[in-house]
Amino acid sequence: MEQVGTFSMIASVSHPANSPRTQPHPPPYLARLNPEQREAVETLDGPLLVLAGAGTGKTRVLTARFAHILLTGRAAPSQVLAVTFTNKAAREMRERVAAMLGRPVEGLWLGTFHALGARMLRRHADRAGLSSNFTILDADDQLRLLKQVMEAERVDAKRWPPPALMALIQRWKDRGLPPARVPESEEPEFAGGRTRSVYAAYQARLGTLNAADFGDLLLLPTELLRTDADVLAQYHRQFRYILVDEYQDTNLVQYLWLRLLAQGHRNLCCVGDDDQSIYSWRGAEIENILRFEKDFPGAKVIRLERNYRSTAPILAAAAALIAHNEGRLGKTLRPGAETAVGGAAGGEKIQVVALWDSDEEARMVGDRAEALRRDGESLAEMAVLVRAGFQTRAVEERLITIGLPYRVVGGLRFYERAEIRDALAYARVLAQPADDLAFERIVNLPRRGVGETALRAMHDRARAEHIPLSEAAARLVAAGALRGKAREGIAGLLAGFGRWRGQLEAEGHVIAMATMLDESGYTTMWQQDTAPDAPGRLENLKEFLRALAEFESLAGFLDHVALVMENETNADGERISLMTLHAAKGLEFDTVFLPGWEEGLFPNQRSLDEGGIKSLEEERRLAYVGLTRARRRVVVSHAANRRLYSGWQSAIPSRFLDELPEDEIERTGSAALGRAARHTGPVAFPLQVRGRVQEAWEQAPRPPQRASLTVGSRVFHEKFGYGTVTSVESDRLDVTFETSGPKRVLDRFVVAA
Repeated sequence: MEQVGTFSMIASVSHPANSPRTQPHPPPYLARLNPEQREAVETLDGPLLVLAGAGTGKTRVLTARFAHILLTGRAAPSQVLAVTFTNKAAREMRERVAAMLGRPVEGLWLGTFHALGARMLRRHADRAGLSSNFTILDADDQLRLLKQVMEAERVDAKRWPPPALMALIQRWKDRGLPPARVPESEEPEFAGGRTRSVYAAYQARLGTLNAADFGDLLLLPTELLRTDADVLAQYHRQFRYILVDEYQDTNLVQYLWLRLLAQGHRNLCCVGDDDQSIYSWRGAEIENILRFEKDFPGAKVIRLERNYRSTAPILAAAAALIAHNEGRLGKTLRPGAETAVGGAAGGEKIQVVALWDSDEEARMVGDRAEALRRDGESLAEMAVLVRAGFQTRAVEERLITIGLPYRVVGGLRFYERAEIRDALAYARVLAQPADDLAFERIVNLPRRGVGETALRAMHDRARAEHIPLSEAAARLVAAGALRGKAREGIAGLLAGFGRWRGQLEAEGHVIAMATMLDESGYTTMWQQDTAPDAPGRLENLKEFLRALAEFESLAGFLDHVALVMENETNADGERISLMTLHAAKGLEFDTVFLPGWEEGLFPNQRSLDEGGIKSLEEERRLAYVGLTRARRRVVVSHAANRRLYSGWQSAIPSRFLDELPEDEIERTGSAALGRAARHTGPVAFPLQVRGRVQEAWEQAPRPPQRASLTVGSRVFHEKFGYGTVTSVESDRLDVTFETSGPKRVLDRFVVAA
């Protein structure tokens, strides 16, 4: 209490004793707030939910509230618990509060859920059966330990993949369920109905090793608070105020942890936006924010609806779209007095562009971005936001073609992604058996029992006899110099390459590549992976085949990729940003392109199949996030024909387009495309098939272009560049290219320029 008194005395020197609300000259951090924001800062007693819409200044409110609590002497720094979702957000809040106070603040309980949970667990490690110097295992160590436990419990790791079992255990931990409290009804058939016993053995083994995994950093502190009255009472005495950012993204164990801590002084302030809850796939529960008033009786709800980011048409469109969701608390964004561009009522209408196919869509994005740059717009203030990562490839290649620098935010460029590099390595060995670097990359991918000893033997033989690594491997197998799994795995791989090269000659590069990825076990490896990004990696592999199909030969494709990957942009210069909608949350740009607004792609068909109406509403929230990233202009596009994953199919406009207000949008492109005939359902693209690969993962011919190419047409070829058609014969064109001279090509390999 002495610390509080000292801090209160400092505060009273800086501010009059009367309430800030009645001060004729409030401090600067309050004077900068609008009435709703200031009310959220000054409402200090009891539970408070601040519904902060996109661009309404939630970070300003949260930090001002933190500083206000300290400056008015309501609590010492160590008596405020402030929770963020990222270390970056915690660092920014610390810096802003220090700036408001005019000095560094020590002793704060400020950080992410897991950082604060780890701090609490180390403080009471003995009560959780650990020592305070316990080790936090990373993902690889967790998996290695689980494999040991499965072996001890006689659970077949080949039949029941450890990553899948680990994902199940972590889901239980995210729900606040230790082994003893997992309901018997939740025992799955997985691992022969022994998952709960394996979970218990895994937790016991962690205790023996004095270790905790990532999920334990919240599960164990929550269990302590739930079962140990002394520990709970200690934190009730300590924390007078609790501040939580991004409350809509909390999972169940985070909710339980917060609810237990808030039972003391009940001064809990949660800031969030139910309309931006887009992370259910990683455990977020939107119900946590929707039931706040029920969980905390007497809670006050303050809505921040003044948006200081976007123009009126963007806000009106976003509000009309999200109003179709039923699972929301309700608020309507409106322009704030400080809306920068276009004034409170001005601004460009949202452009909705109907296009013939996805290739034309990529050209549209690139050409519009280039035109904006010519008009003086900054590339750094433009972004292309996609629903699925594979969509960036076509845009990337178009930007490279026209020379616009870009960056992929929250991920790698398409051809730099691990699964694409793996597929390229397979393709390089298929085309050139002497490519040692590529062969070494894939010889044990997926795992074939080829360890360091076998690799060393291959390298020694290759150097001694001056032969490629693959030839050295073949000779070692023939001589019986390799044993066990290594011999069997390498022999199978080399035999496979013999078949696939024959198929390359007989059936073409697309069929051969698809067969190779399937028969090698590479696609199966990702199908069995339970990581959240595994489906996206499979989608990228299908997009890889789609790229391959655009070239007349495997060699031509590999040459193209080499040139693409050689293309380096100035890291210090302006670049247009490419990212998924999930990665864009919290960011803002002057211009936002939103391609691919079609049924099946957005809203995503897999999400709808798995979650029904609940998933549809999350997809709609994702669309809302995309619209509200833009300050000045939004370009939404959809195509009548899209190579969805790897096969051409007719596409219909997203239902979200019909939910945008006509007064705030401007449609361009063919009206017929905007109302394309609906098909009966999604087209399935199976990866693994028996025998001949089914049309190379459903590779279908590209639909004919709206305008047929004639003599004199200007065209673009991925390999030969720009040229002019000089002769047309059925599907064959004679083209004089600017840099490559006259060539005869198939019409499907060129696009109208």
